[in-house]
Amino acid sequence: MKNIARKSAALSLGLALVLAATGCNRGEPAADGGKVTLAISTLNNPFFVDLRDGAKDEAAKAGLELTVVDAQNDSATQANQLATAATDGSKGVIINAVDSDAATAALAPVGAANLPIIAVDRSVGETKIASFVASDNVAGGEQAAKALAEKLGGKGEIIILEGVPGASSTNERGEGFTKGLAAFPDIKVVSSQPANYDRAKALDVATNLLQGNPDVAGVLSMNDEMALGAIQALGDKAGKSVSVVGFDGTEDGFTAVEKGTLLATIAQNPAELGRQSVQIMNNVLQGKNVEATVAVAVNTVNAENVSEFTK
Repeated sequence: MKNIARKSAALSLGLALVLAATGCNRGEPAADGGKVTLAISTLNNPFFVDLRDGAKDEAAKAGLELTVVDAQNDSATQANQLATAATDGSKGVIINAVDSDAATAALAPVGAANLPIIAVDRSVGETKIASFVASDNVAGGEQAAKALAEKLGGKGEIIILEGVPGASSTNERGEGFTKGLAAFPDIKVVSSQPANYDRAKALDVATNLLQGNPDVAGVLSMNDEMALGAIQALGDKAGKSVSVVGFDGTEDGFTAVEKGTLLATIAQNPAELGRQSVQIMNNVLQGKNVEATVAVAVNTVNAENVSEFTK
């Protein structure tokens, strides 16, 4: 009986090894259900919630274990989270940086651990990465400026609500605004201040700026959340005597366009950003070549075409 038991055990072990080897040869996304860390700047913003959800959906399809960490827009917190990712068994890191420049030092432990890095939506300074997945923020900024300037007939005073200082998206959208407004010399930017991509912060900033600049005819916002804060500050003026343009293409932004309080939003596809970043990471883990930069298209969404984006 003991010999039979030993033989049965040996056969079971051999079968398990064969099955394991077979599984490894099926081209599965990552051996042992590879763990990947997604480090997000903040989940208080619906845009990044959509990005996370797109990433989670793709990870489930790819057979990857996705660990999502939220830095709450704090660079020090994100640095700690990345240090943890370098030692917790993660096979790769996808980062949406709080601060593009600060991310260079924060990612050092990840690089030292030889883990592949993919940046999504925001760049990460001089860090060596496998790929950068992002919308064309400069082009989007130009589109936003053009939409607002044309609505104003090419003249008038406007204010700009900026994103998180130091974030690449803030810098790039600002560059786009500048390029777009250059074609309209009679548009005057009377004030440009950060509101950190936050709706409540934008309500306060916009309220103060509007009180100090009563003749403002337009607001350029670097995201929809701040645009919605400006709309709150404007009250009945929103969409009537003052036009507001946002950026991101969130569900709340589309709703505001439908209501007429938001003139337009530059629609990214955050879920697609998340999906593609995970898909590219999966390819990297399988040893495949990937593109250094992956651009996700942006669209100007206004009253004329918003129904196409809300179907």
